[in-house]
Amino acid sequence: MNTATLSALAEPNRLHIIELIRDGGSFTIGEIAVRLNLNQPQTSKHLRVLSDAGLVDVQPVANRRIITLRPQPLQELDAWLETFRRIWEDRFDRLDDYLMELQGKEQNPDDINKGSGGEK
Repeated sequence: MNTATLSALAEPNRLHIIELIRDGGSFTIGEIAVRLNLNQPQTSKHLRVLSDAGLVDVQPVANRRIITLRPQPLQELDAWLETFRRIWEDRFDRLDDYLMELQGKEQNPDDINKGSGGEK
């Protein structure tokens, strides 16, 4: 996993650009700027960082630049995160089992008291 991917995605505008391209396919720099309410130089700087991290491709078409998503770095990030996902799912499963056990212990004394509460 490349740390440039995490670094690039850590900035909210760059993350929004990735989400925009993910959901909508390809865009020009101007379209991205308008949709995210950024000016052209800001958008270009963000796209340069994303391109350097390998997250987007910038392809010149006539006098425009078309931006598309490169899935490989995101797939690598997902594979890296999968290890942590499994660890946390296991921990949550164990916590759920423990809470169920505690809930069962709380119910058992009540059941015993109900059965013998009126008898002497």
